[in-house]
Amino acid sequence: MIHQYKLNGYNIVLDVFSGSVHVVDELAYDIIELYETTDRDEIVRLMLDKYADTPDINEQEIREVFDDLEELRTAKKLFTKDVFADSAFDLKNRVTDIKALCLHVAHTCNLNCEYCFAAQGKYNGKRSLMSFEVGMQALDFLVAHSGKRRNLEVDFFGGEPLMNWDVVKQLVEYARSIEKDAGKNFRFTLTTNGVLLDDEVTEFANREMHNVVLSLDGRKEIHDASRMTVSGEGSYDLIVPKFQRFIEQREGRGYYMRGTFTHRNVDFLEDIKHMADLGFTELSMEPVVCDPKDPYALTEEDLPKLYEQYEQLAIEMLRRKKAGNGFTFYHYMIDLTGGPCIYKRISGCVSGTEYLAVTPTGELYPCHQFVGDKKYLMGDIWNGVTNTEIRDEFKLCNAYARAECKDCWAKLYCSGGCAANAYHATGSIRGVYDYGCKLFKKRMECAIMLKIAEKNLK
Repeated sequence: MIHQYKLNGYNIVLDVFSGSVHVVDELAYDIIELYETTDRDEIVRLMLDKYADTPDINEQEIREVFDDLEELRTAKKLFTKDVFADSAFDLKNRVTDIKALCLHVAHTCNLNCEYCFAAQGKYNGKRSLMSFEVGMQALDFLVAHSGKRRNLEVDFFGGEPLMNWDVVKQLVEYARSIEKDAGKNFRFTLTTNGVLLDDEVTEFANREMHNVVLSLDGRKEIHDASRMTVSGEGSYDLIVPKFQRFIEQREGRGYYMRGTFTHRNVDFLEDIKHMADLGFTELSMEPVVCDPKDPYALTEEDLPKLYEQYEQLAIEMLRRKKAGNGFTFYHYMIDLTGGPCIYKRISGCVSGTEYLAVTPTGELYPCHQFVGDKKYLMGDIWNGVTNTEIRDEFKLCNAYARAECKDCWAKLYCSGGCAANAYHATGSIRGVYDYGCKLFKKRMECAIMLKIAEKNLK
């Protein structure tokens, strides 16, 4: 399968199943487009007609391009066949060991964000905090069900996890006390809105947290319109100075500034530039996923503007990198020389199998976006996964599980997409969230172009 597109002056050809990326001239681009569907002599005739006014292009030149393409085909760098389809479901079925938990230490929050999928941190239930005893059992459960995995990941999540800070500290201390004897290495992540960031949290997080995710939506007027305190005031002025101090003391490593854009700011590039101008260099900006009836929901009419924003973002990143003040954008981080193994490319985020969410009462769900939906209650941390039907459903949820993905060039980059988004959009985890697919494919096109252009900067 081939995907071709033009962006920022580059003619880009992606060979989907080998992962090879080629930058070609106009003639080669046109020939590749016809190569698998049109007779060679007919292609020669079409090219001679199209380039009749181009002196350097003649029949010999055209046939030399054919020879080059044949060499690439023989080397399995172009027009390669899908050799993964037959083993896709077997690959997913092999793994039952758990490698990561999302610990919901707080089902409560000190902000009242309008687009919060977790119903302001309560997950459509009662406000609650995880006890140390439940958290300790969750860590024991992870160790016991992790098999031969050494590196285990735990994300302290909410609501707002800093509202249960003492338990977070106790759980980290407990994990450190057992990891050596268990032959494990815990890596912790903290996701926070920043309201309760102080010197103690900063010192502890910078010592113990492998990564910290900080929530900021960009410009003050944009952020404050969506992320308000419970009293209805904007939170920008409260959190930005805290974030700046936190990142300075963290020496700019191991964090992400995560924003959400909505219909209110389809010009989200301005928010990314604003965050970069504040001194933040590790950035992420996610499209809101919500009920289409919500006033802040993204619309079909927004798509052309969003595509343009992603393209301009890549160009802005190149400009800033050349000027010496570059930044990273999470969705543009791809490795064209190696990248994830084919297992990861097929199986994706491994929610419901290798990754589970734990509620304050110890219930297990496939991921944080399913918490509170009793149809997806999988068990608990004392008895393990008892609803194995759900786990089996997620085992078969991969890049090859959806008929809509069959001919999609991006499926080995998205691995079939987010099961939760698919479920909320279609009612099935094997459905397709079409709007998200469109944005993802544009991001991948921009990410590939960015890697090409960065290589040319060197």
